[in-house]
Amino acid sequence: MGTENPGRPNFPMRPSATPFASAPPPVTPFSTSGPVASEGTSFRATLPTASQVTTPFSSAGPAVGQGVSGFRHSPPTRFSDPSVPSAPTSYIPPAGAPFQRFPTPQFPPTAQAAPVRGPPVGQAPLQPPVAQVPSPPVSFRPQSSIPPVSKGSPSPTVNFPSGLSQSDSSFPGTGPNFQPSFPSASSSYPAARATLQPPLPGYVTKQPAVPQASPMPLVFHAQPGSYMPPPTPSPPFSAQQGNYVPAPPLATPLGLQSRDQMQYPGSMPPVGGIQSLMEDFSSLSLTSMPGSIGPGLDSTVLPRPLDGDVEPKSFVETYPLNCNPRFLRLTTTAIPNSQSLVSRWHLPLGAVVCPLAEAPEGEEVPIVNFASSGIIRCRRCRTYVNPYITFTDAGRKWRCNICSLLNDVPGDYFVHLDAAGQRIDLDQRPELTKGSVEFVAPTEYMVRPPMPPLYFFLIDVSVSAVRSGMIEVAAQTIKSCLDQLPGFPRTQIGFITYDSTIHFYNMKSSLTQPQMMVVSDLDDIFVPLPDDLLVNLSESRTVVEAFLDSLPSMFQDNLNVESAFGPALKAAFMVMNQLGGKLLIFQNTLPSLGVGRLRLRGDDPRVYGTEKEHILRLPEDPFYKQMAADLTKYQIGVNIYAFSDKYTDIASLGTLAKYTGGQVYYYPSFMSVIHGEKFRHELARDLTRETAWEAVMRIRCGKGIRFTSYHGNFMLRSTDLLALPAVDCDKAYAMQLSLEETLLTTQTVYFQVALLYPLGGDVNKRYTASCGERRIRVHTLAAPVVADLGEMYRQADTAAMVSLISRLAIEKTLAHKLEDARNSVQQRIVKALREYRNLYAVQHRLGARMIYPESLKFLSLYGLSLCKSIPLRGGYADAQLDERCAAGFTMMALPIKKLLKLLYPTLIRVDEHLLKPSSLLDFENIMKRLPLIGKSLDSRGLYIYDDGFRFVLWFGRMLSPDISRNLLGADFAAELSKVILIEHGNEMSRRLMGILKKLREADPSYYQLSYLVRQGEQPREGLLLLAKLVEDQIGGTSSYMDWILQIHRQVQQNA
Repeated sequence: MGTENPGRPNFPMRPSATPFASAPPPVTPFSTSGPVASEGTSFRATLPTASQVTTPFSSAGPAVGQGVSGFRHSPPTRFSDPSVPSAPTSYIPPAGAPFQRFPTPQFPPTAQAAPVRGPPVGQAPLQPPVAQVPSPPVSFRPQSSIPPVSKGSPSPTVNFPSGLSQSDSSFPGTGPNFQPSFPSASSSYPAARATLQPPLPGYVTKQPAVPQASPMPLVFHAQPGSYMPPPTPSPPFSAQQGNYVPAPPLATPLGLQSRDQMQYPGSMPPVGGIQSLMEDFSSLSLTSMPGSIGPGLDSTVLPRPLDGDVEPKSFVETYPLNCNPRFLRLTTTAIPNSQSLVSRWHLPLGAVVCPLAEAPEGEEVPIVNFASSGIIRCRRCRTYVNPYITFTDAGRKWRCNICSLLNDVPGDYFVHLDAAGQRIDLDQRPELTKGSVEFVAPTEYMVRPPMPPLYFFLIDVSVSAVRSGMIEVAAQTIKSCLDQLPGFPRTQIGFITYDSTIHFYNMKSSLTQPQMMVVSDLDDIFVPLPDDLLVNLSESRTVVEAFLDSLPSMFQDNLNVESAFGPALKAAFMVMNQLGGKLLIFQNTLPSLGVGRLRLRGDDPRVYGTEKEHILRLPEDPFYKQMAADLTKYQIGVNIYAFSDKYTDIASLGTLAKYTGGQVYYYPSFMSVIHGEKFRHELARDLTRETAWEAVMRIRCGKGIRFTSYHGNFMLRSTDLLALPAVDCDKAYAMQLSLEETLLTTQTVYFQVALLYPLGGDVNKRYTASCGERRIRVHTLAAPVVADLGEMYRQADTAAMVSLISRLAIEKTLAHKLEDARNSVQQRIVKALREYRNLYAVQHRLGARMIYPESLKFLSLYGLSLCKSIPLRGGYADAQLDERCAAGFTMMALPIKKLLKLLYPTLIRVDEHLLKPSSLLDFENIMKRLPLIGKSLDSRGLYIYDDGFRFVLWFGRMLSPDISRNLLGADFAAELSKVILIEHGNEMSRRLMGILKKLREADPSYYQLSYLVRQGEQPREGLLLLAKLVEDQIGGTSSYMDWILQIHRQVQQNA
């Protein structure tokens, strides 16, 4: 695309303006709008008879003209019209157009016609005879003799004059006008200027408006994945000075061909078949709506991800030996073979990894123990044995799929090969048949013996923490989870509390009550009784329980408002650095004493919009980043629980979680009565979910490509080794890919993720003898190498793309303004769609259509949702600084499904289902999602909004009082901000609570609290729900429709 081909004719540069400045559009082989000519054929254009009607595959539009003549183009001939001779039934494709899948009529050859000239401008031409035009082909089925187009491949493009690239000259950007010659037998023949625009699969053709002619009705056939607004008139399509107008292809009537086309009938792009084109792209018509002046669009045809994340099943079926997509997904499963192709791919090229994702239901990651033979690995690149290696030399050697090195097969692992070259024990070797396996690692993989799982709790006990009830909920939850902590019976546990001083607790098993030791010297921290501050849980269980029972009352009268968080953090590090483990911090007050004290910032609105804005989102004190590095070095992972209703500088505190593989939980204005259940559930899951300790992760890939940048919560230990002191099933990591070589020569590239970790225990199992062994979880994936940009678009994975783009945008806010981050998201989408449009701008008259790959049809909406998300939206007044930073830390670690649900939440209507008999209830019907737009809300309904972190129950103003009374009890008429949703003793209430329970069980990583709001309750309704309807225009932000139009205008500027 954009390269020159001297074998094809160049278009003339900037002809003088004429009434014929607008070139006719292409006619596809399945159009019945007019006659079709092949090489060496001549005929006379004929006005179709009046008896013709529109057929399903016809686009019989009116002529486009500027008043030169009153010629009108009638509908095409009815196939059964006896007055017109039938078309030939056989067809041999011309040499110049080998990619056509549908037959075009073949006409009898005639003698070579001498060059002729068209009629003078302004002269009224005569009409040609009617009976001299052959009818279109009777069948639209492709003939067996026609070579088919490879699935989804784009048609070749037109080459441009020297010095012009396609991006410069393709419609409708700036470029030379192309004006074809119009040969005619004599001046008495009309200049054939009828618009023969065929409908393209996947979108609806708009007919140009013409004076003195009304458009004919069209029959529209919906294709899978297409969006078809009703046809509406559009302004006449006229060429502008400097614009390139696509020339007609070979299938155009001879009367509309230029001399160059007659001499080189294969020089223009062939038109693909219906199925090929439909798979290539879909489109939206952005022309004027009836009765409007400006561009318009029917909002009902906009693509929406109402089914949530859909994993790429076709790719899984093509490569069945790959790991499950929930472990590893690529942004496109077609890897570019050259740097030039990468430069035209304006979207991120990379992967999203969730190494400990929960396996699909009914499946488990198989465990492989090589025992005496040791783990089989490539001796050069260290790739683990996987389904894509090949065995040679009668099974004595195996070839690495990553670096192609031949390796010897250990004697203990050797078996003979069958006739197909496969091992005869293949069905007994999961490492050779499964994309995901877990190897038992021998002792040489251990830097030190696996440490026992350690949980250490650092708890703020200042007055605000006591009054909020946080201490009581934390103590109760920890106590309830003691039996479920992984690693029994080796689990270690310890506690430190702090306000203006630091409190250590001796919990030695010989004691009946814990002993508290207070250290008030914050400048020179020391650890009293270092051997007794960490205890074995199974040995000191009674002492630990006694401490947790007494903790809330111990500080109930505390009036201390200070927070010596920095010194307390250093003390915790000194206690833990021998074993490593997980540090859980419960912070309720801005650190105010000792090292790491912080000050109020971010309350100056004048900083927003300036070059200093991003500094607010960075840690104020380098102490926190240095502590994070030290914690990671000693294998300590940190999770932050922040509760304050005042500024606590999450930007600084969150750094501890970011670089240690942890996460941030934020509960603004925490009150145990309201938020206690959410805190209790999320803390319990944090304590009991499967966790990998002291883990390191590396992802290997084939020769010629490498990963250059990594995004998520971790510490990068070397160029490609991620240090993860604690990693679990709720964390994902993104990375970007680049090509090291100018051209890849392989047909397939392979990726392998390896996570090395000691096994601390599982929430569902009790490990005794196996406790302390190391495991290596390996995920392997193969992907094809392509030389076609169109194929990269077709194999794109929107979900993985959005996950990577989100991380890049959030990281951009740490060095630039929020506006710059939002613009970067939009520009990525614009450049990608512009490049994609250029693939088709030559062979198809696109006009005011926005085209996009079917695989990326939701990308624009997710981009809009990302720009409206808390980390990126608005400015000073749109989100509190702590809320913005906490959301950023959370989104950086979310797996794909969870992130997509946060960006485009679920909205469902439930009042109709609450009234149905129990026997008719169907949960799938209840879960029918609605577009996030105000029009989806009916004032007579009850709706649930679910973003994965909270529920919002919206009660319509005209909702039946009986429903409200059954669900809310005596408070049904009260202000809903003061009502807490609980189960009442009736079937309707139990049914609603059952629906909420099922929604929570679908993703247990976070707990959704229920917020109730009634229609019209402001500002509560706006804050809780209306501002979250991402498709609406709220607070100066773009609506979905406006966003699409903005992107389309920018795409057209340089397309």
